[in-house]
Amino acid sequence: MAHRLIGRLPKVGIRPVIDGREQGVRESLEVQCMNMAHAAAKLIEENLRFPGGEKVDCVIADTTIGGVAEAAMCADKFQHENVQVSLTVTPCWCYGTEVMDTDPLIPKAVWGFNGTERPGAVYLAAALAGYSQKGIPTFGIYGHDVQDAGDTEIPVDVKDKILRFVKAGLAVAQMKGKSYLSIGYGSMGIAGSMVDSNFFQDYLGIRTEFVESVEILRRIDEGIYDHQEFEKALAWTKENCKEGKDYNRPENQADITRKEHEWEIVVKMTLICRDLMIGNPKLKQLGFGEESLGRNAIAGGFQGQRQWTDYQPNADFTEAILNSSFDWNGIRQAFVFATENDSLNAVAMLFGHLLTNTAQIFSDVRTFWSPEAVNRVCGKELTGLAKNGVIHLINSGSTTLDATAQQHNADGNPAMKPYWEITDEEAQKCLDNTKWPPAIREYFRGGGFSSQFTTAGEMPVTMSRVNIVKGLGPVLQIAEGWTVQLPDDIHDVLNERTNPTWPTTWFVPNLSGKDAFKDVYSVMANWGANHGAISYGHIGADLISLASMLRIPVCMHNVKDEEIFRPSAWAAFGQEKESADYRACDNYGPLYGIKK
Repeated sequence: MAHRLIGRLPKVGIRPVIDGREQGVRESLEVQCMNMAHAAAKLIEENLRFPGGEKVDCVIADTTIGGVAEAAMCADKFQHENVQVSLTVTPCWCYGTEVMDTDPLIPKAVWGFNGTERPGAVYLAAALAGYSQKGIPTFGIYGHDVQDAGDTEIPVDVKDKILRFVKAGLAVAQMKGKSYLSIGYGSMGIAGSMVDSNFFQDYLGIRTEFVESVEILRRIDEGIYDHQEFEKALAWTKENCKEGKDYNRPENQADITRKEHEWEIVVKMTLICRDLMIGNPKLKQLGFGEESLGRNAIAGGFQGQRQWTDYQPNADFTEAILNSSFDWNGIRQAFVFATENDSLNAVAMLFGHLLTNTAQIFSDVRTFWSPEAVNRVCGKELTGLAKNGVIHLINSGSTTLDATAQQHNADGNPAMKPYWEITDEEAQKCLDNTKWPPAIREYFRGGGFSSQFTTAGEMPVTMSRVNIVKGLGPVLQIAEGWTVQLPDDIHDVLNERTNPTWPTTWFVPNLSGKDAFKDVYSVMANWGANHGAISYGHIGADLISLASMLRIPVCMHNVKDEEIFRPSAWAAFGQEKESADYRACDNYGPLYGIKK
């Protein structure tokens, strides 16, 4: 799939640094040092891809780096090659500040080989001290076990840290210079939809673009969309998106003519919102050159309620289809598109998408159901993973259809996969397990259709959320856990107590027995907003590494201490990891901003 955003994909630079003393020392290390660089590049290129499916490319310095001149040669090459993530490797002592990479905006790490023949670990410590003293946070990678000098295998713990660092670094690089597209603005007093341009620019390097919702009406009225694609999309929708039960009171139900009109509008809205995000060359052929360019939006959101939805069909279909890994054009990369224009939840969705390459779930963190409450209303006991209670994740809008859990991993378990791993059969099952009931007109006076499904089976997932606190700035919340499938005689009763036209995911967080993860209720009670972004997989450690690069402290998580990987300088801010994270982020300030 062609890269759909403007700008070259970032590359990973590998810097083999070496003891510069010639006439015996340097010559004896050249092969081993370069072998480390090639081994790291091979690991990265074989294991990582971009969300668009493109493979990650590594660039290795032309020579080993023994001093400042060769460091400058490497920096020049990296600049020409669009290197945006820097990994330094060495098996030996080097001249720390002379060979270091000093670009403060590029995430960087140093892998010092754990061997006894040469002091790679000594250089690592010296280099990290130099980076800390210069105010350039850097990740340190040091294997747990001593290796022999000729060992070319990368230990598992080193592999994990290299890949975690590079994934997070590439996420930082992909966001830089892109846009967040706000269609409309504030929605029903939701703070996250009051888009904070300074946060996006200072912390993420993302510009904010604002388009009033009337632009969608203009493009519908003036035919500013691909008419051939619209006919194809409408036919696909009629075949694959089956209308569900109409839960409206008889006097509020729309007739067939009105429903057909609403289906046409929501399909056009989907085309138009996509075109607003990334452009469409077909529009230029229609005479709309400006509109064909799009906004280079890596993420976006639609205000919807209430000014739009009191008048026009809601964007539930648009949001759900854009956030899914497939549409009328086949299987493709999911978009990141938030309902109610909750830009802060869109950021958490974007983090998850860039780290996993998968579609993201957008949900209300709606209700905690205790075992006692379930027993009271159902006369049934919760069992298995759900035995301590469940959180009901449900929202009318942008929940991806991938969340039906009709895709499966290599072990046959329910999964949400990168689009290039999804089969046509799996995509069809996601569609077949989704219905589209007419929207409840008490909520949505303009009509529309909401996706309706229940997430099947058990999947490992991570719920996250960015919140902004006045005087503190942004903070990130993380809760790893599992989706669960409740028995029908429990699910049906609980689901009917809210809006049954909406998609449901039952979520159980992993508990630690203390603080916010003392029990399931505490997770719900400590969640900082009404929405959450849910990503497939337990990616809390990846999110923590990414947040540290951006200088966003993590205020709540259930990731094991041994999995947490932050820049080495964080250790200088105290032994308690969470408070040290706050102090370090405050000390360094936002990645692209000016420290207050």
